[in-house]
Amino acid sequence: MGNLWTCPREETVAVIERFGKYSHIAFPGCNCLNPFCGEGVAGILSLRVQQLEVKCETKTKDNVFVTLVVSVQYQVRRDHTFDAFYKLTNSHSQISSYVFDVVRASVPKMNLDDVFLEKEAIARSIRNELTKSMGNFGFDILQALVNDIAPAAKVKEAMNDINAAQRLRLAAFEKAEASKVKVVKEAEAEAEAKYLQGAGVARQRQAIVAGLQQSVRDFKESVTGVAAHDVLELMLVTQYFDMLREVGANAKTNTVFTPGPSGGEAGTGGSAAELVAGLRSSMLEAGCVQSMSRA
Repeated sequence: MGNLWTCPREETVAVIERFGKYSHIAFPGCNCLNPFCGEGVAGILSLRVQQLEVKCETKTKDNVFVTLVVSVQYQVRRDHTFDAFYKLTNSHSQISSYVFDVVRASVPKMNLDDVFLEKEAIARSIRNELTKSMGNFGFDILQALVNDIAPAAKVKEAMNDINAAQRLRLAAFEKAEASKVKVVKEAEAEAEAKYLQGAGVARQRQAIVAGLQQSVRDFKESVTGVAAHDVLELMLVTQYFDMLREVGANAKTNTVFTPGPSGGEAGTGGSAAELVAGLRSSMLEAGCVQSMSRA
């Protein structure tokens, strides 16, 4: 003899049969049964959102085996509980079959990189196919997600190596570009510094010439009967002694001082031969001085 009542839990329903024939649906709460008339519970059907994970292995267009993990969220329609209970023996197996069919029909047309890019398109195709097929059995397909795409371990390692090599190449290129910019900027700065230095030297020489001219004019105005040439020689002699004082002021100076040419007027210069002879004489005198100091 059967039970006198049944109490389905919330979000579940009980399918009631009478002498093996469908009678009605018992909803959550206490429902009385009449076992004397052959009423009994044929089964319990959940109305909650359910999730099924399907792992599907297939091969891509570039001959790489990958495993796709697809999650399907589905729910029994409240007004189609009869179809959901009686028309399908195993809903999980049916959904898995449709997922396998869609995945193995679409993935072999793509390269491995395209599979990762078209993940949303694959999930959309699975959902559309399941919606059309499972709707006839009283199921609503809420969502289909491709949660994971896992190629073989060696393929994954090779992909990581390729990505690392590309990033290293990009880093080397950026480093070279930075060095190039640094060298160019340093060259530009050096050129600008030399330009400014030349401009400064030119202005300095202009100022010296202007000062000499003014000094000559002032001296001629103050002392009568003196020619400009005499004044210039006097100034050159003064500068000569200033130079000697500056050279001798530093004990560690490495300046080579050569006397002026013997011929001609002071400061007017001489021939190249006289300049070379003076340089040679100075070197010989310096050598003699060093020899005497060592002795």
